[in-house]
Amino acid sequence: MTHHASSPPPDQAVPSPMDPEAVLTGMYAAEVEYLAAGGPGTASFAPLAPFFAPDVVLHQADGLPYGGTWHGHAGMERFFLEMSRVWESFDIMHQEFLATGATPVVLSRIHARARATGREIVFPILQTITVRDGRIAEVRPFYWDTAAIAAACAPSAA
Repeated sequence: MTHHASSPPPDQAVPSPMDPEAVLTGMYAAEVEYLAAGGPGTASFAPLAPFFAPDVVLHQADGLPYGGTWHGHAGMERFFLEMSRVWESFDIMHQEFLATGATPVVLSRIHARARATGREIVFPILQTITVRDGRIAEVRPFYWDTAAIAAACAPSAA
């Protein structure tokens, strides 16, 4: 049997739009496009919207400058705006999918520079992400040291 360039070998599954890993990969690519177009406050959220359920919930640790629970597309847009107010840069240095079922687990190593202080910090984030009907329905990021992240963003007391 001959395989054509457009068809994968029989032992490789083609990811469907409902595949959680394909959804996340698409969302991360759309996020890069969104940020390249100017990001929060400048670019349209439209490239990201199809990847998030209309009732998406994002839970951020309360100890962070952008902590709290963010609901729906409007909440996601406000979250991205708050992130851009806090971070001058927020780059994913390495990303690994640890689980790819209905609740993917993603480990990312971040290098960020705080806008208010210019301080740079490198830290890991472990996220559990619920994908429902081909869209991200819930995100729960876990930070190793929220106090260190908050400190990097807080100007020193005079």
